[in-house]
Amino acid sequence: MHDKQDESLMVLIEEFLTARATRKPSPHTLAAYRRDLHAVAALVAEDAATPLPLGALSITDLSPRVMRAAFARFAAPRAPASVHRAWSTWNSFFTFLVADGIVAGNPMPAVGRPRALLPQPKPLRGADTPEVLLASAARDEGRQRDPWPERDVAVLAVALCAGLRLSELLALRVGSLGGRPGERRIEVLGKGGRPRVVPIEADLDRVLVDYLDSRARRFGSRSVRPDSALLVDRRGEPLRRGGLQYLVESCFRRAGIGDRVPRGARLHALRHTFATRLAEDGASAAEIMRLLGHASLASSQTYIEVTAGQQRDAVRANRTNRALAGLVPVNQE
Repeated sequence: MHDKQDESLMVLIEEFLTARATRKPSPHTLAAYRRDLHAVAALVAEDAATPLPLGALSITDLSPRVMRAAFARFAAPRAPASVHRAWSTWNSFFTFLVADGIVAGNPMPAVGRPRALLPQPKPLRGADTPEVLLASAARDEGRQRDPWPERDVAVLAVALCAGLRLSELLALRVGSLGGRPGERRIEVLGKGGRPRVVPIEADLDRVLVDYLDSRARRFGSRSVRPDSALLVDRRGEPLRRGGLQYLVESCFRRAGIGDRVPRGARLHALRHTFATRLAEDGASAAEIMRLLGHASLASSQTYIEVTAGQQRDAVRANRTNRALAGLVPVNQE
């Protein structure tokens, strides 16, 4: 067996996390891996016949019996989803150690885990809620300090009509918008660094052009260079996670729809609304999964391949697009 067998468990955990980092997980995902590994390891150290400092644990201390006992304690105060996530993290860790020749086998199949429940969609409630939200954001209300309705509408419209995650919205550049008239699209850097292309309809395209025109008037033409962040705050700086969440929350409040936003969803409710309306209006599961940037149906690791035309038909079926039609006047030439 590999000479690292007696090496500190904490050292091996850091080696595993370094190896996982090459897959480009989000910082939040990497932090969750570390928390789950350290939390269970701490329980192993406490349960030892003679309690050990965490740094003194070695991989040889982690037998199937020890791991079952530690996970039983870990699971007691936690939700099934949290336990399942931790089990998956430890399973990946041991798979890494087996592949590296550090241990002979993976004890995790001997450790029970709760069934993974599919997360339930949390779209905005109410048949007309997206339309109410967009119409409210488009109004230049005097109560706001430095109102910027063009920007607010653009943020909501991209989330509602393209189904982007928060991290994907923040990663967008001005140059992410491309394509010829009638074939416009957004190039998205998705979860796990997977790229995808989401078609956008003419009304959403007009909303984005209107927003970029207003931004050029505010901050000058250099502010809309292709490599600039697509979404910015009122000072022209790229929006950050907290700023984007606050912007969407304030739009909910101004529209008076706080009671229609599912608890714990907030910005993600816009993405769920996109998917739910696609399904209601006839898009297939494969089209929805592809547009949302999911890598698989169920546990499959392969993409669901659909043609660009099918994706565009699916987006066109999303009736939220029609709510954008009257928000930006069509230029008459």
